[in-house]
Amino acid sequence: MTRDYANRKPRSPAKPRTTGRNIKAAPTRRFPAVLAAIAVIGLTCFSYFLWSIYGSSDSAPADQVEAPQPQPKPAPKNDPDALPPKPRDEWTYQSELENKEVLVDLPQQPQGPSRPYQMQCASFKMKSQADELKAMIAFQGLEAHVRQTEGSSGTWYKVVLGPYDTKRAAERQRHVLQRAGIHGCLIWFWEG
Repeated sequence: MTRDYANRKPRSPAKPRTTGRNIKAAPTRRFPAVLAAIAVIGLTCFSYFLWSIYGSSDSAPADQVEAPQPQPKPAPKNDPDALPPKPRDEWTYQSELENKEVLVDLPQQPQGPSRPYQMQCASFKMKSQADELKAMIAFQGLEAHVRQTEGSSGTWYKVVLGPYDTKRAAERQRHVLQRAGIHGCLIWFWEG
C-alpha cells in the first residue's frame, strides 16, 4: 500500500493528538525550606559579625591624629643574655668622596697601520639584484657600493658597505639593516 504524502491535508492545530495513554502532569517542585532556613541563618550570622566589628577600630580621622611621641629608652638591665642596642648607621662616604679624584688606566691602543672594516651584505650573479639591494639599503639612510669581481664560477656582484674605522661602527649599521629585515651581512677587514 502506497500513500500520497504530497496531497495530504495538514491537521488542524486546534485538535490535540491523543493516543489513548494517560499523560501525567509534571511533578511540581516544593519550596526548599531547609535551604532557605540555612541561608537566613547564614545571613543573620554575617550581619551580626559586621555589626560587632563596626566602630571597633581605634584609628581617628586624619586631621585628629596626633604625632607619635618618642618613647624614652628603658634603662638597660644587667641581663647577661640581653642583646646590645642596635647601632645607628652613619654614612660618611658622601662627604668623603666630594673632593676625590678617580684615576683610570686605559690600555694602550696598538700602534701601527689600522685595518678598517667593511661589511658585505650579499653577492649576486645578476647586477640588477645587487642594485635592488643597494636601493633597499639606501632607504635606510646608508650608502652601499656594488663591486664586480671575477671568480672561478664567473662574474659576481657584491653589495658592500664601508670602510669603517672601528668594528663597533660596522656593528651599529648592521643592526640598522637587521631592523629593516636585511639579514646576513658579514663584517670583514678591508681588502683594498
